Amino acid sequence: MHILIAPNAFKNSLDAMQVALAIEEGLKQRNLQCTTELFPIADGGDGTGSLIVEHCKGDNVPCGVRDPLGRIISSSLRLIDQGKTAVIEMADASGLRLLKKEELNPMRASSYGTGELIKAALDKGVKQVIIAMGGSATVDGGCGILNALGIEFLDIKGNKLEARPEQLINIARVDATGLDERIHNTEIIVLCDVSNSLLGPQGAAMVFGPQKGASPRQVKMLDHFLENFVRVTALQTGRNMDQVKYGGAAGGASAGLYAWLGAKLVNGIEYFLKLTSFEEALSRADLVITGEGSLDSQTLQGKGPYGVAVATKRKGVKVIGLAGKIEASSELRQYFDELICINTAPFDTAEAMKHTRENLVRVAMTVGDGLQSRL
Repeated sequence: MHILIAPNAFKNSLDAMQVALAIEEGLKQRNLQCTTELFPIADGGDGTGSLIVEHCKGDNVPCGVRDPLGRIISSSLRLIDQGKTAVIEMADASGLRLLKKEELNPMRASSYGTGELIKAALDKGVKQVIIAMGGSATVDGGCGILNALGIEFLDIKGNKLEARPEQLINIARVDATGLDERIHNTEIIVLCDVSNSLLGPQGAAMVFGPQKGASPRQVKMLDHFLENFVRVTALQTGRNMDQVKYGGAAGGASAGLYAWLGAKLVNGIEYFLKLTSFEEALSRADLVITGEGSLDSQTLQGKGPYGVAVATKRKGVKVIGLAGKIEASSELRQYFDELICINTAPFDTAEAMKHTRENLVRVAMTVGDGLQSRL
């Protein structure tokens, strides 16, 4: 039996490779007669860039950029396809993990540093830029990125605005005359891990603003800013940012890059699996084990384990899903032959997360026992 182990990260606990290694360890402790192959996955969130480079045997190029609050930090630009394609992880320059809890403030946070990474990629002469947008600390509609590439934002009097929502709320016009011309000859692909729209109850500000430190009052201000940005953009470009699928990803950065840079917005896990030749690994598998921190209704919106499960079932191979928390959903169970919660109920989530690795090993041992009994 050949087992393909293809999990996503367990957020705030273990990265995808650590999860895969824990599952493999549990299987091997039971002396199961099998071979294993580790294929950690990502869907556009934290760690996507690193995994793409590992799977595609690329290179990391150190870069100094600004963090969400404008401080210079060390980051990385990744190159694959013999340097023709750059892979940028937004979280490396504009991520939540770069800020302390008390620093979180999406009214002041900017995606400018991600734009600096794109500029560095253009300096390398790339023809394609792939951006993984999960894990950002920003709700600026991508204005920081655009500003780093030469676009200016003006108020009703023609004064330049700093590319942060606290000033951008007064946006009246966008001046794109200074946009780096190299963008026009570069394909930009944005990997999105959520399908939310830009505005409204399920939009970037309402859903993700509080997660990034926004108060109820700031959430309303952020949504107002994005509404205004949509209106100005439509008048100047004819593109409706609020109508594009995945437009709410990364605080609306995906929509901003779609409207002003012509970026292509794609489902993160589908693109990741294709780029990393997952089908080739799947062709060798008799069983697939995947998972992430929580398997729930959001999983079905295009999260990593869902993408793995769909591809696996299409090949007629059995798939097991492991998670710290599993929602009782009959729809979810249509895509997995077995769903296993690694925690024993009742459990405290914060405490359980401290024991993710040992729980994964333990459950994988149980899975190994079950497989052994069927052989």
